[in-house]
Amino acid sequence: MESIILLKGKVKYPLTIDPGVWIFDDRKVDLNTFFDQEKIEVDELEAYTKAVSEHWDREIKEGAVVPTPSKKPSTKKYEKEKLLSGTFAIPVYYFLDNAIVDDQVTQVIIKTSDQDHSMSYEEAYNGLFGFSKDGKPLIEDGPAHFYYGDGSNKDNPIKNIHEIIVE
Repeated sequence: MESIILLKGKVKYPLTIDPGVWIFDDRKVDLNTFFDQEKIEVDELEAYTKAVSEHWDREIKEGAVVPTPSKKPSTKKYEKEKLLSGTFAIPVYYFLDNAIVDDQVTQVIIKTSDQDHSMSYEEAYNGLFGFSKDGKPLIEDGPAHFYYGDGSNKDNPIKNIHEIIVE
């Protein structure tokens, strides 16, 4: 079985996607809690600008602060444990945005080893690619699973994905 996914069609930059490296990606979300959480829209540029502004203001008012070693317990062990036992997904919109989709696109076809799944562009854009279950990559029916953003197929995702065609 191939462990990559091709994203092609009406895009400026076709992508070859490798779900095996997503475990190291900071954009991943915990699939066990994602559909239960309240959705909050965050403008990443605005959040970054706000954080930088607060840091700048603090340095102007208080001056530069020399970092001191902290006595807090290390979170590295907790993070490693979470990676080794978690179930993770990554939002699809990151890939569609990077591929620069044509303005005329209306649907997306997800090709699996069994059949083709057609959906609207909005459904695909708001969806998630699951890539890890209980800390293990999806080797049997992977390399990724597709979940609708509303969680309607969270118990039965689209599996064995090998190609995404944007039309």
